[in-house]
Amino acid sequence: MSMQSTKTQPLPQDPTPFTWQRAHFGYPLPAERIAQTPLAQRSAARLLHLDAPRGIMDHHGMIDLPRLLAPGDLLVVNDTAVLKARLAATKPTGGRVEVLLEPAIGQSQTMAWAHLRPGCRAGTVLAVGKERLTVLAQQERRFLVQCTQTIEALSEHYGAVPLPPYIHRPPSPQDQTRYQTVFASHKGSVAAPTAGLHLDAPLLTALEQAGIATARLTLHIGAGTFTPLRHEDLSIHQMHQEYMTISPELVAAIQQTRARGGRIIAVGTTVVRALESAALHGPLQPCQGATTLFIQPGFRFRLTDGLLTNFHQPYSTLLVLVAAFAGYAAMRTAYQQALDQGYRFLSYGDAMLILPGQSATMTHAL
Repeated sequence: MSMQSTKTQPLPQDPTPFTWQRAHFGYPLPAERIAQTPLAQRSAARLLHLDAPRGIMDHHGMIDLPRLLAPGDLLVVNDTAVLKARLAATKPTGGRVEVLLEPAIGQSQTMAWAHLRPGCRAGTVLAVGKERLTVLAQQERRFLVQCTQTIEALSEHYGAVPLPPYIHRPPSPQDQTRYQTVFASHKGSVAAPTAGLHLDAPLLTALEQAGIATARLTLHIGAGTFTPLRHEDLSIHQMHQEYMTISPELVAAIQQTRARGGRIIAVGTTVVRALESAALHGPLQPCQGATTLFIQPGFRFRLTDGLLTNFHQPYSTLLVLVAAFAGYAAMRTAYQQALDQGYRFLSYGDAMLILPGQSATMTHAL
């Protein structure tokens, strides 16, 4: 059943362009509003619909998505799979170290960057079960480690689901499936593409019946996704590197969608980042590689026509991306509405469907 639709006053317009600062992206988020567990059904989440061109917001459920979109639209999802990347290790002295592994580096598949708590000196050999993890070097807050086994095998045998730091409970058996999307196919992430967590088989069937197609890309999410803005001036922020793949099939699907007048709807900020990285310097082509793209207000979107996304943390690069797409003022108004209306926030929380207004600059590129 649909939730009550509420029309609001026209959304405010963005201020005259100026230097965006960290302080612009803070907001009070009460701890009790951060969802600690998933809902019983993926598609049972609430959905705030932000229609920026018409200046309205209304409240629905995820089950209403097929009628909020249009026949001929294309949903693009991220099919990355989350590694069991959180490990318990032991120093030679007996001290405990928590390890959060990132995807393997290079062809050997035995080296990776990791986050260690507490940190360790280069040369330290950590025990993880029967395996050994050697610390090779440190770069800022990350450590380069090498394992006696492949990184994937180590994480699968000894690892646990790396729930986000704002979920204050140990992983449960339920998280093994619910912190993965139904599209999860390619292992390599330390965090789920959370907007995709709301899609399940019944909803996908309803979307297909409504004439809305689905296509996939892969972007492996690193632990840097949880790194907050640390500098007051956003231009100083160094965006973390993530690896992505745009397939020929996706390029063809996007071209066909454009030809029939449909819209490209990104399921999550990771999809926006991958699509816009691929189209940053010219027509969209199949590609594979790393991106460090930091999307801020004023960014010219070339492929993304709509965005399905969760509600993000204060001072996060994800919130900055949402502000760039929706318009800063519209984003602030929508988040206040979500807080006032009791929406659940962050990874296991509710969602928002955004159509861009005048503040988001669009230039289609194919």
